[in-house]
Amino acid sequence: QKAPLKSKREANCSSMNIFRLAGDMSHVFSILVLLLRLRVAKNAQGISVRTQELFLMVFVTRYLDLFTTYYSLYNSCMKILYIGATATIIYMIKFQKPICTTYDKSQDTFLHWKFAVLPCAIIALITHLIGRGGKIDVLELLWTFSIYLESIAILPQLIVLQRYREVENLTGNYIFFMGAYRALYIVNWIYRAHTEPHYKHHWVVYFCGVLQTLLYADFFYYFFLSKAKGGKFSLPTAHSH
Repeated sequence: QKAPLKSKREANCSSMNIFRLAGDMSHVFSILVLLLRLRVAKNAQGISVRTQELFLMVFVTRYLDLFTTYYSLYNSCMKILYIGATATIIYMIKFQKPICTTYDKSQDTFLHWKFAVLPCAIIALITHLIGRGGKIDVLELLWTFSIYLESIAILPQLIVLQRYREVENLTGNYIFFMGAYRALYIVNWIYRAHTEPHYKHHWVVYFCGVLQTLLYADFFYYFFLSKAKGGKFSLPTAHSH
């Protein structure tokens, strides 16, 4: 019963092209930029630890195959990097002084367990049961859950930025590269669909990838607008819409 899961993961993990590589590098760069921002600025203002907690849950539930299947050294290193770096970011914001003293919980109030984790878990369970005819494969269920959760994991961060309004430069670059990572993966899927004769389409991945990219659309607009004008990067408040 686990053969379809393995073949699907192999299809997702083994094929490499310039768009996927660029997407991976954009993802890595976004994490490094955030780590740099925390180390240099020594403060966590404008950063949502709740978004980081969601991303850590995404990576842990998606990459449990680290213990079951070896694809390549590149694949394993990237997975370990995502988990380790995200856990480090959470630790720095919550426990490392003086950074932890600057984290403003009153601005980071999105109820991520109630309005992100729980709904995604329910939807993942329903679609998984439908897709497998009522049978449960734990690894595949957790993988599906991670796809849904990743699509909205950036929401707490976007809400925090809108409350702070003015976006610090490295924080803006972090979110830009996160958005670019997902946009490049969409191009990667299109490229693979046209070049790989036996490429397997996964519509849940497509839907969540497009949804995740659309969440960045408003941010991208104001990001490029600020770059074009050469001024400070700021987002409109909810009252100004």
